[in-house]
Amino acid sequence: MLRTFIDLAQVVLAITLIVLVLLQAKGNSASAFFNREAATTYRTRRGVEKTILQATVAIGIFFCILSLINNLLPKFGL
Repeated sequence: MLRTFIDLAQVVLAITLIVLVLLQAKGNSASAFFNREAATTYRTRRGVEKTILQATVAIGIFFCILSLINNLLPKFGL
């Protein structure tokens, strides 16, 4: 029962992580590769971009923790 819950949670987190990473990629274009000014311009993330970045990091960490727990469960007989 616990293992099934963890497997399902990992699938949901993986899909959420994929969506969040794809949402962040909207600002990266091929034109930045050819344009030196665009490649050297740095800007801070504000508002929704910052929230998406923080959510991506948090969900990524939680996904890694669940993966470790899922791999350690058989050693404890669960």
